[in-house]
Amino acid sequence: MSKFPNFFKGSSSSGSKSKHHRSRGGPSPQEAIHKLRETEEMLTKKQDYLEKRIEQELAIAKKHGTKNKRAALQALKRKKRLEQQLTQIDGTLSTIEFQREALENSHTNTEVLKNMGYAAKAMKKVHENMDVNKIDDLMDDITEQQDVAREISDAISRPFGDTFDEDELLAELEELEQEDLEDMGGLPSVPSSRLPASRHSQRATTRRKAEEENDMRMLESWAI
Repeated sequence: MSKFPNFFKGSSSSGSKSKHHRSRGGPSPQEAIHKLRETEEMLTKKQDYLEKRIEQELAIAKKHGTKNKRAALQALKRKKRLEQQLTQIDGTLSTIEFQREALENSHTNTEVLKNMGYAAKAMKKVHENMDVNKIDDLMDDITEQQDVAREISDAISRPFGDTFDEDELLAELEELEQEDLEDMGGLPSVPSSRLPASRHSQRATTRRKAEEENDMRMLESWAI
């Protein structure tokens, strides 16, 4: 027996049977909403008509004024009756609008519950062949196989032969280099005195001095 309640009576019956049930029990929600909308449109048009009539009667009353009090009073009476009708239509429209919104919400909730029921049945059908205990066993097997694969990977990547401490090897290498330096008497000393200038540099210096002397002589001649 299904754990999900049947929210909708006759939902699994045939189309002819549901049609007969609808005709006997009343209109469908869509039909009722459509009728209410038509009624709202009709009353709205009646509102527009009454508002225009009220304006006309008010204009007639203003036109006659004190010149023809009887005609003016009759126009005002008609205006009052029209205003009463307009007030009644306003109340009726409010009631119809509330009823239509309530019916639309009910229809929406009905469709939502119906779809949720279908989804629950589909989910139940999917889970029919699933055993929670088997799923737990399957997950345990997967975890175990992952551990085995990790151990195999570690074993394959482990280096063969003897292993040595790299820090110890580096320390021993430094000791050997220090012994070699001591045997060679230390590093060669760097000469402190400047090396003699090359012949090319000496020529360049002599040429620059000669040019400077020529420039000075030319300046002295301009000053005389």
